[in-house]
Parts: sequence; C-alpha cells; structure tokens
Amino acid sequence: MDETEFWELVDASREGAEGDPEEQADLLVERLLGLDPESVLDFARHFESRYNRAYRWDLWGAAWLLLDGASDDAFDFFRCWLIGQGREVFEGALHGDPDSLADLLDDFDEEIDGDGEELGYAADEAYEQLTGDVAPDLGIPPAPAEPEGTPVDFENEAALAERYPRLWQRFKE
Repeated sequence: MDETEFWELVDASREGAEGDPEEQADLLVERLLGLDPESVLDFARHFESRYNRAYRWDLWGAAWLLLDGASDDAFDFFRCWLIGQGREVFEGALHGDPDSLADLLDDFDEEIDGDGEELGYAADEAYEQLTGDVAPDLGIPPAPAEPEGTPVDFENEAALAERYPRLWQRFKE
C-alpha cells in the first residue's frame, strides 16, 4: 500500500461517516477487512508513522486550544483524529503551521471532534479479524520520549494567543 492508497482509505471512511470519528473508525475497519493482512499492516505502518510525526509541542498547543485543554491521552487521541481528517488537514498542520487549523477545519465541535481514539485501533482490529492473531510489531521506531520542538506553556493565555492567533480568535474569543 502506498501513501496515496492510505489517504484514499482515510478520506473514504471520513466522508462515509460524515465527520463522526467513531463511525469513521467502524467504516475504516470495514474497508480494511477487504484487504489482505499484509496490506492492513502497511496501512498500520502509514498510520503509526504519521501518528509519531505529529508528536510535537506546536500541535499539542493547537489541540489544547481546540479541546479547551488536552492531557497526554487527549493529545494522543487528537493525533489520531488529525490523521482522520485527511492529507490536506494533516499535512497543512504539520508542514504549514498548526495555527492554520483555524482555516483548515470547516467546523469543530469539541464534543465529538478532536478524539479519534478508535481510529488508532482500526488496523489492529481489522488484522485480528482477518487472521485471528494480534498484529505483529510494525518495525516503526517509537515516538520520541518528549514531543519535538519548543515546549508550549499551556497555562499562559497571552502566550497561546500570540503563538496561535487564528485559533485563539476563532475558538477562544
């Protein structure tokens, strides 16, 4: 599975779920069940590598604003959700600037958006259903112990407003 196929699966499941992250995870599992086990593992490798790439302080700050606070677990689930938003949103947030999420996200409801925990388990679930076995180690280096980049002071509202002016204006004012 190449990168384009990975993003096509993500996009198709998001569109089919009309933005509901839990429904998207269910649809993704269904689509993955139509593949062979090695392709499911390829999908898992693509997902995991993006999940690790998103372990960054600047993204955690954006999640903090969008979710009105983000614990370690909430940030993990946010990174899964961010992948679930598709290539344009994911790459825009990583390569552009996390503050660009203010423009990249049409709607954001902190009650349902921002938590893609189930998306993170979709490939494992599909692999187990296909093979009856737990997915093997993917051979992907783990995320670093600390997020990459410069730490963000989540408790300093003035610093957050300065660092993320568009997110602050859209979601906090």
